[in-house]
Amino acid sequence: MAQTQLKNKTHTEVEDGSSLKGTLASVFFVGIFIVLTWVGVYFLYLDRF
Repeated sequence: MAQTQLKNKTHTEVEDGSSLKGTLASVFFVGIFIVLTWVGVYFLYLDRF
């Protein structure tokens, strides 16, 4: 019977940190957009209440 071997990589190496900085910035922008949207909806609700 044939025996298969799986090569598991236990760690990943990050060669360039700039891509992670761009990811962090994108997450912050999306988070700020979501917070501002919720605040805007809340104030709209208070205005119409």
